[in-house]
Amino acid sequence: MPELPEVETLRRSLVGHLVGHRLVAVTVREARLREEVDRDGLAACCPATIKAVGRRAKYLLLHLDRDRTLLFHLGMSGRLVVEPPGAAWARHDHLRLWLDDGRLLTYHDPRRFGRLVVATTSGLADHPLLAHLGPEPLGPDLTAANLARAAAGRSRPIKPFLMDGRGVVGVGNIYACESLFMAGIHPATAAGRIRPVRWERLVAAIQTVLAAAIAAGGTTLRDFADADGRGGLYQLHTRVYGHAGEPCQRCGRTIRHTVQTGRATFYCPGCQH
Repeated sequence: MPELPEVETLRRSLVGHLVGHRLVAVTVREARLREEVDRDGLAACCPATIKAVGRRAKYLLLHLDRDRTLLFHLGMSGRLVVEPPGAAWARHDHLRLWLDDGRLLTYHDPRRFGRLVVATTSGLADHPLLAHLGPEPLGPDLTAANLARAAAGRSRPIKPFLMDGRGVVGVGNIYACESLFMAGIHPATAAGRIRPVRWERLVAAIQTVLAAAIAAGGTTLRDFADADGRGGLYQLHTRVYGHAGEPCQRCGRTIRHTVQTGRATFYCPGCQH
């Protein structure tokens, strides 16, 4: 599933292709995604100028004029690709946005678990998909004190706590494993029992890991690619994720694998307590 580094990589790759161009038409070939695509709402957005390409957590935001924003969520296997005029439809291409120069922004999703929602730009902060989300991890609102406050009294293990999007957004499975390893925190530690100094280390680790993943173009394990079709490389730099049975690069102990809330967890029993 594309997480924050992948969506941010996609956002950056789309800016030069889209901003300032006119959206002139939309073609929906398959509306049955995670929820039904609003064909009429999309059609009503055209024509429109694309003013900016933004991101909130794992949502990609295409800000249009006339107070409209298109919210994309890539689900498990979604991709947005910029294609030349006349490009043929491929299997699992579900919809297209037509630009004023003939190019196409195609949404491709084999599992059809993504979303495309039309929203008002002025009301984004209160939109049901966004209103409950925690602070962005690379901005000033993520602090050790804020995370500790969100975790106070919680017995939930720290890894699923990080991933639920309320204390902080965008820390997906790979990045939670890597951040906890960098901070030296065992993934089963109760979130409410973490001491302040460890929260400081964890915030620093989250920001370091996510920044490194963005610099590497995200992680491509199967489907992810940016708007130009380039995959990410962060999977080549993980320290624990995907390394079960291998020696820890830091202490030499064997990396272990377990399952938490249905997601694979990798950790070092020597470095993480």
